[in-house]
Amino acid sequence: MLQRNPEPFARTEVAPSTAMSPADVIASFARLSRRRAGIIVLIFACCVVCGAVYLYVAPPKYLAHASLIIDTRKTQLFQQQQVLADTPVDSATVDSQIEVLKSETIAAAVVKELHLTTDPEFVGSKPGLFGTIISFLFPSAPASETDLEQRAQETFHAGLFPRRVGTTYVIEIGFLSRSPERAAVVANATAEAYILDQLEAKYEATRRAGIWLQERIHELQQQAATAERAVLDFKKANNIVDTGGRLINEQQLAELNSQIVLARAATAEARARLNRISEITRNDIAELDSVIKAPDPAVADALRSDVINKLRSEYLEAANKEAVYSARLGKDHLVVINLRNQMFEIRKSIFDELKRIEETFKSDYQIAIAREQSIQQSLAEAVAQNQVANQAQIALKDLDSKAQTFRAIHDNFVQRYMEAIQQQSFPYTEARVISSAVRPTKKSLPNSVLVMTLAAASGLLLAFGVAILIDLSEGGFRTSEQVEGELGTTCLAIVPVFKADARPFRAIEARPDAANLRQLERTGVLFGVVGTPFSRFAEAFRTIKVSIDLIALAKPSKVIGITSTNPGEGKSTVAANLARLIAHAGGSAILLDCDLRNPSLTRSLAPHAEWGLLDVISGKRQLADVIWSDPATSLSFVPMVAKMRLSHTNEILASAAMRKLIEELRKSYQYVLVDLPPLTPVVDVRSTSQIVDTYLFVIEWGRTAIDAAKSALSSAPLVSDSLLGIVLNKANLDLVRNYSYSGGYRYSDRDLKNYGFED
Repeated sequence: MLQRNPEPFARTEVAPSTAMSPADVIASFARLSRRRAGIIVLIFACCVVCGAVYLYVAPPKYLAHASLIIDTRKTQLFQQQQVLADTPVDSATVDSQIEVLKSETIAAAVVKELHLTTDPEFVGSKPGLFGTIISFLFPSAPASETDLEQRAQETFHAGLFPRRVGTTYVIEIGFLSRSPERAAVVANATAEAYILDQLEAKYEATRRAGIWLQERIHELQQQAATAERAVLDFKKANNIVDTGGRLINEQQLAELNSQIVLARAATAEARARLNRISEITRNDIAELDSVIKAPDPAVADALRSDVINKLRSEYLEAANKEAVYSARLGKDHLVVINLRNQMFEIRKSIFDELKRIEETFKSDYQIAIAREQSIQQSLAEAVAQNQVANQAQIALKDLDSKAQTFRAIHDNFVQRYMEAIQQQSFPYTEARVISSAVRPTKKSLPNSVLVMTLAAASGLLLAFGVAILIDLSEGGFRTSEQVEGELGTTCLAIVPVFKADARPFRAIEARPDAANLRQLERTGVLFGVVGTPFSRFAEAFRTIKVSIDLIALAKPSKVIGITSTNPGEGKSTVAANLARLIAHAGGSAILLDCDLRNPSLTRSLAPHAEWGLLDVISGKRQLADVIWSDPATSLSFVPMVAKMRLSHTNEILASAAMRKLIEELRKSYQYVLVDLPPLTPVVDVRSTSQIVDTYLFVIEWGRTAIDAAKSALSSAPLVSDSLLGIVLNKANLDLVRNYSYSGGYRYSDRDLKNYGFED
């Protein structure tokens, strides 16, 4: 149901297109498949046939696999450190071993081991039909042994497929061959060649290390001997004698240090005894009583003398008697006095003996001092000599350190050399075979399923690619959505191709009688929308008329100009059929041929007209004299008759006389349809904005370039602003449905017949 809008067919701004949904993409490819079914099926079939032909002519090939592992748990036969440290096994190391498997060394070893230079598969001509033809047409001279080896190695590399298994240390060696037995043999030989190459590499490296070690040992031995001789010569030159691991001057200095300590202790002891004796002898004899009864520890050695001990015993005995007699007889008794005198004499004798001992202690003290001074002097001399010896000792230590270093390096290199000699005969490598290749039971190449899948997929991609390129190369308008999206205006109708022959009008009276009307019917005057009123062609023009009537409700649209981008797009046919439809429906309509330079409408409808539009504008004829009338529809037609070529046609269309004529027609007719020239070649249409209310723009389906239509409308802004809409002319409706996104053309013939359509 139609709804009225304020400006039903005004130019609309088209919103930016959003991303297509998956359903839209699938629908788009489905439409592409329908409209390009022929080319798609052809290309797809060709690709599938090519795949089948390849499977038929390609020789089968078999792939055998052998597996080896880079063992990280190495068994050490010898406990000593290896001469050549092994590289830690990591991901990069495993990848490096794969490159080793692809090396020329492995290829040459396998070719030599299996005598592949005599195998036709490795050194023969290329297999297949093309290889045979080339060998027959271009025979070559026999190849040399070097060429055969090179060719065999190239074939070996082409069939070798080593790869790492996941993230493990396992390397899978695959070989592709036309013979299953040969594939297994070459795969196993490659694994063995790799292991032998690793052993050979280790042996060669160890051998080279042994040679270098031997040379280095000889040099180190000479350097160590030279350094040791330098040590001996230096000791001899500096009188350095080593005794028990210590030098003589060092030992003498240590002994003197010990002696000086002992001498100082002896001197201190002698001085202490002398001082105590001297302190006793400086006192009075009467004070010896306390010393005798309780001797001082400092003079204990002196009291140990036999003389003093005897006198001390006598003195103590007399003292005891004196005490006893003094208590029994009294202090003044003669016996007591005699005993006291005896005790005095004994003390005097002890005092004299102490004096003698004091002299002895004094002599010992002097001897101790002299001995200490002697040792001190010897120590000073030894220190002076030791300072000189220390300077020599520094140089001696440097020489001795060099000698020991050279000797240690020499001994270490000798040990490493012995290890290298032992490892040369130790057959061990990190790689070992864990799975030998066996004869494959089925071919690996060509993979029939994969080849046919790729052929089918390639065929589909190529077919759709070509179809898309064809669509892009066409570059014309195909659907109403495309028209509205590109030009920003309404597509009023899609007019299908009308193949019936048009018949010209007949010049008749204004009111033809029945006999003349029947004569026109017999001669085929009725055609197009009148001759086929139940066709989709006629229905399209009904749609245009409805649009004109609706826009007339919003703004004046009595005078309608029909134009196009380029000549030949069918604007005159659209104008004639639209005018006939309006007149046949009972509307008062007149059609003017205003294409002053190329009046094609006049040539089709009134080829024998002698007077026309120019005569009315110039005043030579009245309007009634030039009007041709269609008895079947009561349509009036004003032809365009020019006796000569016109140069200023735009001035004629913009003249006051033309405006006056249009104003007269507005008063007499409901619809004034003006067939205008196209926009691109001439400027006449731009001069009609004062006489035309609205324009109908005709575009040929699938032919008019999008850029050309845009350029034409942008060059005539007055026409673009007054545009009623677009008519997509000469459309193939069977193909339109394959271009349309809206699905408005997805109807069947049965649906058309239900609504009275007869085409």
